Amino acid sequence: MSRYERRALVASTTPAARTAEAELLDMADWVPVEDADVVIALGGDGFMLQTLHTMLERRKPPVPVFGMNLGTVGFLMNEWRHHGLTDRLDRAKPFKVVPLSMTATGVDGRTHTLPAINEVSFLRETRQTANLEVTVNDRIVLPELACDGILVATPAGSTAYNLSAQGPILPLGSGMIALTPISPFRPRRWRGAILPDKARIGVRVLDAGKRPVSAVADQREIRDVAQVDICMDRARELTLLFDPEHALDDRITMEQFIA
Repeated sequence: MSRYERRALVASTTPAARTAEAELLDMADWVPVEDADVVIALGGDGFMLQTLHTMLERRKPPVPVFGMNLGTVGFLMNEWRHHGLTDRLDRAKPFKVVPLSMTATGVDGRTHTLPAINEVSFLRETRQTANLEVTVNDRIVLPELACDGILVATPAGSTAYNLSAQGPILPLGSGMIALTPISPFRPRRWRGAILPDKARIGVRVLDAGKRPVSAVADQREIRDVAQVDICMDRARELTLLFDPEHALDDRITMEQFIA
């Protein structure tokens, strides 16, 4: 008997994903996501993040997700194959992903709390640079950072936006998070930091009225923030499943050698 008898199937709206979904629908009996032991996700990395956020929003503990790439990069996905799915699921290697929790307070005083699996990013909203005060465990470490923005990345997200901003690649299980500036102007020599994942990070927007900043948790944006607090949310751990030959930790490691 397979480890995952009750399976749910979800797919992005792209033609390739819809075609693959139609192939799989005729090959097995599927159940709703709410009743599943595992979710099969068809699409790209963006759709995988969307699926994982759906898992976080469910009341009962999230179930594992096995993704198959029908997008572009597919870093968080396995190879698309319509045959041998039961064997692949039984052999799959699980990886635990701990999301960030972002609590953003707007200039209007309203508070929003959102999860982020890859990163929390701060971006200037106008042509003027953002001026940010950064704290770590309530200690001011950067009294004033002038920049286009800054981001806090998990190991799973360190090869995404964080890497394009010249941030470090963090191996899974490293117990670290990356704090990476986006086009920093002052202090000129600061290029970011690697922090223990137990750290609590705070970002205060200086002169928020003149230099507005938005905060983005993965794909969800809160505009005109005044203060944002970030920490790991260990109570909402997620599980990704990968073919042994395409395991996520190996992919993250090998990204360090890609020119």
